[in-house]
Amino acid sequence: MIGFVGIAIIFIMVFGGYVLHGGKMDIVLEAAPWELIMIGGAAAGAFVLANDLASVKQTLKDVGKVFKGPKWKPQDYRDLLCLLFELIRLSKANPVGLEEHVENPHGSSIFGKYPKISHDHETTELICDTFRAASMNYDDPHQVEEVLEKQLDANLHHALHSSHALQSIADGMPALGIVAAVLGVIKTMGSIDQPPEILGGMIGSALVGTFMGVFMAYGLVGPFAAKVKTVVEEDAHFSKLIREVLVANLHRHAPNICIEVGRQNTPHHIRPSFSELEEALRTVKVEAA
Repeated sequence: MIGFVGIAIIFIMVFGGYVLHGGKMDIVLEAAPWELIMIGGAAAGAFVLANDLASVKQTLKDVGKVFKGPKWKPQDYRDLLCLLFELIRLSKANPVGLEEHVENPHGSSIFGKYPKISHDHETTELICDTFRAASMNYDDPHQVEEVLEKQLDANLHHALHSSHALQSIADGMPALGIVAAVLGVIKTMGSIDQPPEILGGMIGSALVGTFMGVFMAYGLVGPFAAKVKTVVEEDAHFSKLIREVLVANLHRHAPNICIEVGRQNTPHHIRPSFSELEEALRTVKVEAA
């Protein structure tokens, strides 16, 4: 919703200010469709040229994040901590019993309590791979932390590609606007024998190209790229929480301590309170009993 609000403010302030200052929308509205075809079409072509098919599909999908916001909500962070608590407690009490949950998370009764998490392949893979490695005696906390850090950095780098692709298009749009404007000037020069009022309208139409290129770059596509980056980076905290908790577990801390380490390393605005998490963990213990 906030994305739509932002777009509305941009259009109202820019065009509203223009009209209130005495500007006429006729020239803009008449020229805008043709300028958008040139600028938007060239930008789309450059985007396709600069990226492979998978990146194009992923970027188009990620544009939705501008309006949907982060995938993981505060409730999901609490659920993740509860899930990790159950798995860590089971790994200490019955390591053999943990294996069925790690090897088949989609059929696990523990993962099944948290469907949003269990349906996310990247998250379940990260959790299960780390527990599986520990069961094979690859449990040096510092080595595991280093491996997880590299894996998370690689995942984040890949996820940020959409933002970088959008920003590249935003950087090029002002120049594409100039291209459209130059074509408009060329068209005007071909009608140099026309009366001043007609030439004035043609020059105004040409300048709409420059305006549209700059407006779309800094008013729409650039902010879209920034928003996608913000959302991706915020969702990355979900994986970082898993790393903090599982590394704490490898340090042989008690399950409650491991979970508290994860809670304290969660950003404040999405961090469950201590009392809220304690109540959730108490419920988990009761259900397990």
